[in-house]
Amino acid sequence: MTGEFEDRHGFRPGTNEVRPADHDDQVAARRLAQVTPAPADLVTFYNSIGDVTWADVGNGHFLEPAINVLQRLQEDGIVDASADRKVHGLVIGSNGGGLAYVAGHDGAVYRTQAASLDEPELDKVADGLRQFLELLEHSLTRFIADGETGNL
Repeated sequence: MTGEFEDRHGFRPGTNEVRPADHDDQVAARRLAQVTPAPADLVTFYNSIGDVTWADVGNGHFLEPAINVLQRLQEDGIVDASADRKVHGLVIGSNGGGLAYVAGHDGAVYRTQAASLDEPELDKVADGLRQFLELLEHSLTRFIADGETGNL
């Protein structure tokens, strides 16, 4: 993606990487599993992947490191959204346009409808983390092919 980026877009690419987890990331992943009912696949993900930063894919796509998820949890608590308050989860990243991705305790991944988390309304974007990561991969593939990312 970055090889032809400057020619296509007229400016140099920013950071676009999937960073492997280091020891500190793995410790944070274990801590996340201890302090909240985080989905098992999210903890497994954080044991292998430190974070995802695709600054130039559309507005950007970001999956925060586990330590940031823990910090947000400590500062803001669990996201409690929807009219019936049945969706509870952890903010795990954003789409670079202000919308947050939330991993629900049910394993599903949601996206906020607005940039605020004060009284968030969420849309389900994937039934699980694996499906969400496949959608991210599809967004990257599409961006490389035609400069569009889809609606994730």
